[in-house]
Amino acid sequence: MFASKGKIRKENGETPSEFEENISQILLDLEMNSDLKQQLRELYFTGAKEIDVTADDKKAIVIQVPMPQLKAYQKIQARLVRELEKKFSGKHVVLIAQRRILPRPTRKNRTKNKQKRPRSRTLTSVHDSMLEDLCFPSEIVGKRIRIKLDGSRLIKVYLDKNQQTTIEHKCDTFTAVYRKLTGKDVVFMFSEASI
Repeated sequence: MFASKGKIRKENGETPSEFEENISQILLDLEMNSDLKQQLRELYFTGAKEIDVTADDKKAIVIQVPMPQLKAYQKIQARLVRELEKKFSGKHVVLIAQRRILPRPTRKNRTKNKQKRPRSRTLTSVHDSMLEDLCFPSEIVGKRIRIKLDGSRLIKVYLDKNQQTTIEHKCDTFTAVYRKLTGKDVVFMFSEASI
């Protein structure tokens, strides 16, 4: 049991769920058997959950990784996601960095010596970074926010046309995962050369 906990490290000593231990064991197996051994040795994750994508019980797996290790994960993300999707037979796998949102300072929660809240800890910044993590191999080349007459917002995200063949089948998954994690509606499109 100790070996499977090697790849997951929860905050505040929480115990990992059975699903997280399963993913931890799969990552350990990949580390032992595949060519990713060198890159996976130092990496771990902080959480994982399954999210319903469509009404016909299609699911996606969201794996949260520590922010300092995000760049290392992104170097091997294409191969790692491919291997994990083979293991989970048809479920899409998404890697997202675990970021912290700090509350807006008000008169009640402000203290004298407290530091100013960094921009990277604001709600808007965390949600934008999460969007970039979701569609990582592709880059976001444009973004529009459409506010409808009833006040609801729809975010249109334009992705790089070069990655369309590799990412297009995952756009519905990205939409469902982003809605579940942030509560915002988003639509992914592939842009032409000029926007």
